[in-house]
Amino acid sequence: MLWIKSFHIIFMVTWFAGLFYLPRLFVYHAMSEDAPSRERFKLMERKLFYGIMTPGAVLTIAFGLWLWLGYGFYGGWLHAKMALVAVLVAYHAYCGKLMVDFKHDRNRHGHVFYRWLNELPVVLLIAIVLLVELQPF
Repeated sequence: MLWIKSFHIIFMVTWFAGLFYLPRLFVYHAMSEDAPSRERFKLMERKLFYGIMTPGAVLTIAFGLWLWLGYGFYGGWLHAKMALVAVLVAYHAYCGKLMVDFKHDRNRHGHVFYRWLNELPVVLLIAIVLLVELQPF
């Protein structure tokens, strides 16, 4: 099971790298003023979302479920962690919606919005790691 746990952590890091970087790309995209820059950001966002983030998310969840089935973890901390992972999945989906809005030149937010949006996965990462390591309840 240590291999499964290792892969769970590896893909979680991959997923979070994308969750941290995509909103940063949105900041730069929202600030861009020329067509070539906007097209470059669209390409970068698409490749990051579909090539790194989404596979990372799917594999993180798959290996996490495998761990849960293998170890049979139970307790309030696990329910809290799963709730936070559900929030992460919703955040991931929302980033996908924002990416599609940028793709169709329908961005409705300024760069400051995206700077604040970029902070949510940091808070979730801290909470999830603390729940797993400390198992407070």
